[in-house]
Amino acid sequence: MFSALSFFDWTVVLAAAFVLGLSKSGIKGISIIIVALMVLVFDAKASTGILLPMLLVGDICAVIYYNRHAQWKYLFRLLPFMMLGVVLGTFVGKKMDEELFRKSMAIVIFISVAIMFWWDRRKSKAVPKHIGFAGLMGLTAGFTTMVGNLAGSFSNIFFLAMRLPKDAFIGTTAWLFLIINLFKVPFHVFSWGTITWETLKINLVVIPAILLGLFIGVKLLKKVNDKLFRQFILVMTAIGAVLIYFT
Repeated sequence: MFSALSFFDWTVVLAAAFVLGLSKSGIKGISIIIVALMVLVFDAKASTGILLPMLLVGDICAVIYYNRHAQWKYLFRLLPFMMLGVVLGTFVGKKMDEELFRKSMAIVIFISVAIMFWWDRRKSKAVPKHIGFAGLMGLTAGFTTMVGNLAGSFSNIFFLAMRLPKDAFIGTTAWLFLIINLFKVPFHVFSWGTITWETLKINLVVIPAILLGLFIGVKLLKKVNDKLFRQFILVMTAIGAVLIYFT
């Protein structure tokens, strides 16, 4: 696999790694771009295994930088449901129809984003505390992160609904995805066989592009206020849903 990649393939994979770095710096809502770029080079399922170690490199850097801002009570509310969603995604992902899943997921994201826009404009600012909300977002995020590394939209909606400020949002999601991506590794290695020594060679080559994206992303985020950050995430999540639906 490593030696079979063309110059174009490497350009696309390095671009995906750079965007991944931007995403892990805290610029949320752009993960769909990474997924779309990887699918241009690799099969859909194979791309999830190749992408996972790249995500972990970004997760570790994000946790190191934003660790002090994490809000653990919100993380623990979502994490158990995400883990269950990963297990379900592992078994269902082997047999499911990819196109139907992708379009259904896009519709759910659209509806969720519309609800969040409405939420921002209503007078009451109370956050949803019912366990069912965390359960729905967590199960969906866990399932989608296993079958397509697309949990970002649903976790974004959950943490936006909790009204976390920018740094707390980034710090909490950094820990969430480090834990959940580590949890996914054995399933990719032993169940799907999508992480191998050959795929890890690709991961080693793209680490500098990830670090460059992280560095630039951190610089950009220092100039963005909380309100603009929140609006940007909602818009990018909606755009991501369009890309998912028509990819």
